[in-house]
Amino acid sequence: MRSTPHPYRTHNCNQLNIQHVSEEVKLSGWIYRRRDHGNLLFIDLRDHFGIVQLLFTDQNQELLDIVSRLRLESVITIVGKVQERSSETINTGLDTGQVEVLVTQVHIESEAQQLPFPVNAEQQDLPEDLRLKYRFLDLRRLELKKNIMLRGQIIAKIRDLMHRSGFLEFQTPILTASSPEGARDFLVPSRLHPGQFYALPQAPQQFKQLLMVAGFDKYFQIAPCFRDEDARADRSPGEFYQLDVEMSFVTQEDVFAAIEPVMHELFTTFANGKTVSPYPFQRIEYTNAILKYGSDKPDLRNPIEIADDTSVFKDSNFTIFANAIAKGCVVRGIPAPGCASHPRSFFDKMIEFAVQEGASGLAYIQFDEQGGKGPIAKFLSREALESLMSQHKLKNGDAIFFSCDLAEKCAKIAGKVRDKLGRDLNLIDANVFHFCWITDFPFYELDDTGKISFSHNPFSMPQGGLRVLKDAKNIEDLLKINAFQYDIVCNGIELSSGAIRNHKPEIMYKAFEIAGYSTQEVEERFAGMLKAFKFGAPPHGGIAPGIDRIVMLLAGASNIREVITFPFNQQAQDLLMNAPSTVTEKQLRELGIKLR
Repeated sequence: MRSTPHPYRTHNCNQLNIQHVSEEVKLSGWIYRRRDHGNLLFIDLRDHFGIVQLLFTDQNQELLDIVSRLRLESVITIVGKVQERSSETINTGLDTGQVEVLVTQVHIESEAQQLPFPVNAEQQDLPEDLRLKYRFLDLRRLELKKNIMLRGQIIAKIRDLMHRSGFLEFQTPILTASSPEGARDFLVPSRLHPGQFYALPQAPQQFKQLLMVAGFDKYFQIAPCFRDEDARADRSPGEFYQLDVEMSFVTQEDVFAAIEPVMHELFTTFANGKTVSPYPFQRIEYTNAILKYGSDKPDLRNPIEIADDTSVFKDSNFTIFANAIAKGCVVRGIPAPGCASHPRSFFDKMIEFAVQEGASGLAYIQFDEQGGKGPIAKFLSREALESLMSQHKLKNGDAIFFSCDLAEKCAKIAGKVRDKLGRDLNLIDANVFHFCWITDFPFYELDDTGKISFSHNPFSMPQGGLRVLKDAKNIEDLLKINAFQYDIVCNGIELSSGAIRNHKPEIMYKAFEIAGYSTQEVEERFAGMLKAFKFGAPPHGGIAPGIDRIVMLLAGASNIREVITFPFNQQAQDLLMNAPSTVTEKQLRELGIKLR
């Protein structure tokens, strides 16, 4: 127990209130704001916990002079007496707004240099690279600090929920072997084994499966993951964190039943008044998601649903679509509720948007009491127009856009148009967190060269097991195979992918053989996992929701770097620590590496 007064503070800056009037207090913090009235100087002192107003008067001119020359963000310790503010100067926006501290002593802990940007203003137009270069200053801004504190609270809540659900937390290795999990590995050269490399884990995938083989029943980890990939608004390049989960003797529905209560309670706790969709969350098959929403991560707050209108245009007089359909294209219709009376410029801008997204164009029809109108309506019969209205549940006053292209591209364009309409027409409820599961992903897909490759996760179980792999006679049969793979999506953001795993060596060999891997390659790349599977592996599955994306949603941030303490920039550089950087010739020699 401390027998001498604390050298820095008796209270935190958020603690003082009317009950402390006339008490002598000691506070430490940063000079946040300053208001100079000549013979009076007001300073807002900020620490981690809050802000309190300090008062300096010309009755102590020496103190006034000392503090007047200090720059903002200098660190000071003060002693003073708490006094009540006059009624007209009370600041209801502060916890300490009823009081101020008349300062009698000041000690300068650290003087700040001229700031590269103001900390006491939430300026959103600051260059991001400047903010990242001085991230320690950026983190002092109240909005960003609030996001980072929220992140800590969310992670603490996740751990509590997972422990309460019977999961145990384990740590898995950071230095491991390279594996084909969909992105480039970060490689780490070995000094003890020249010419050989470790890889930083893209995910703890193999290790968490090995934990299930080892006999553990429920595992979780707040896991760091490393992928050498490009930045996006919802993805940080380099590293990210995920809630890594694995369970033994489970079906897909068991995984859903374990995760849904965790996500629901987590989001409800931090929803700040927003509604969270109840569980069980909606299930949507992948093919239906692509058809109805043009995306495998649909924002279900948007009520617009896309539908297939190929049959309507197949034998129509609108030859542009009819000819394209004859060559294998499809047509997708995207309703635009209440837009029939919108000006021509509205439709022109939507066409321009679609072209920017890669479409060759965008057709549309407007419906009113006289029927359909617009550039293509005259090419369709009354029956065709009525069919469109019925199919899309359109009414007079609505409009509809059409995308025509090969199926994959057509779906993508239709999805982009749907999203834009949802935003532009204010159809999206900002006060809702809407969850869904996307299920039944294709096991295989064609890569850019036309070869078969894994579409989602090479370690997942194909639906039908070894039989469907052996029975497939051609590429078309292979592309029809679905996997026990699933994504959890919230408000159009994919939070996680997951799967029921392939725990049988014979299925693993066959699945990788189809994707072009020899038995030797499989055994070299996945030696530990294959060895384990040959000694009795339980059926198991899991998922790994992204921590960064969860925090981004709950913080209402539009950029993932706003919820990460020290993020890379979009070029995967740490501008604060100057990483990546060159190393010395001595270091390279020790590793047996020569640069070319």
